[in-house]
Amino acid sequence: MLRVEVRGSAVRVSVHVQPRATRSEIIGLHGAALKVRLQAPPVDGAANEALVSLLAERLGVPRRAVRVVSGASSRAKTVEVDGTTEKAVRALAARQ
Repeated sequence: MLRVEVRGSAVRVSVHVQPRATRSEIIGLHGAALKVRLQAPPVDGAANEALVSLLAERLGVPRRAVRVVSGASSRAKTVEVDGTTEKAVRALAARQ
């Protein structure tokens, strides 16, 4: 089950990132986290920027509404998204 937490108007989700993949995509679950493959390398914040862009695009929110709140230098991250719903976030894993 995907770990999602609603905090006021924001939704927090656990994400497991695999950098330097062939393409950027959401591939399902990794334990209780959303598993995301990213083309970007984990250098100078490139993977975090790619993660923010991918999630913003898939959830239909501006990039400024998505931020990494913990795990900036780790594969295990917590991402907070403003302007979306828990249902929309859970649907990301279900579509895969």
